[in-house]
Amino acid sequence: MTLKSNVIEVASDEQFAALVKASKNAATITTAVNFGASWAPQCADMNQVFDELSRKFPALQFLKVEAEDLPEVSEEFEVAAVPTFVIIRNKKVVDKVEGANAPLLTTLVEKHAKAAATVAKPAPPAQPETPKKSTPEQLQARLKTLVSSQPVMLFMKGTPQEPRCGFSRQLVGILAEQKVTYGSFNILADEEVRAGLKEYSNWPTFPQLYIKGELVGGLDIVKELVETGEFQKMVPPEEDLNTRLKRLTNQAPVMLFMKGDPEQPRCGFFSPDNKVKFDTFDILSDEEVRAGLKAYSNWPTYPQLYAKGELLGGLDIVKEMIENGEFAETIPAEARL
Repeated sequence: MTLKSNVIEVASDEQFAALVKASKNAATITTAVNFGASWAPQCADMNQVFDELSRKFPALQFLKVEAEDLPEVSEEFEVAAVPTFVIIRNKKVVDKVEGANAPLLTTLVEKHAKAAATVAKPAPPAQPETPKKSTPEQLQARLKTLVSSQPVMLFMKGTPQEPRCGFSRQLVGILAEQKVTYGSFNILADEEVRAGLKEYSNWPTFPQLYIKGELVGGLDIVKELVETGEFQKMVPPEEDLNTRLKRLTNQAPVMLFMKGDPEQPRCGFFSPDNKVKFDTFDILSDEEVRAGLKAYSNWPTYPQLYAKGELLGGLDIVKEMIENGEFAETIPAEARL
């Protein structure tokens, strides 16, 4: 059985400061921080090492930071490359590891864990909040966004690289044989989507294949379509990235590209306070969109808010528009609540 990780994923500068600097125990708790990037393959193995160390040495506090998401924190600790690991005690860096050096990281963590164990009994690790359940309306909106997120979308058990059932594996093979470019979603990783999509599509089993947001069917249906020659007629021509980004930014009258989703934001810059109906896209779920949209919009950070396909800006711009009364004027009538 795999033990639960004790790593806290830090979502904002304020959360980092509360855990490392403002905590009443800041002078006594030793903290190990993992600065990484989801797009960097060298971070994947080190994340597993870091998780294992957090289970083995609970006397330390273990934090994980997406370096690009918290640039001020990364700059403060002089993070020049990922992964970088820093060990902090009494608000000061006492050790640092740059690069994927698992033996050195293990040695340093073990050293500081032994020292911490002799000083004080460790506080229990912070537990993540239980994810909030979406309302039916929120779930419907999320599913609509997911099934339309790429021209061809496969909802399957596992991933194309590691299918978790024979039917999913067969359908992945068919799509490869037909040379179809597609997006995928692992329904085993999200029970809400797994259960909700059955009702949304009125289709009780997985895998499920969608083209242009419309359900095609499961494995047997796709096999039949391939045999009759109908399948290739249904598959849209492959989009270039700019065409895809244009389609996504126009997917709803108001589109918010953010980290996470409205129910579980993955950064501190999301605020649902204004009465606006909008769809969202989780840029953490698609690296091509995350990187491409920065160039497409000439806007380097997230979140990004679009109205009728045109970029309004990020958090500061939207706040300023609200304060001077311009925001309501830019929102299409059909998106106002």
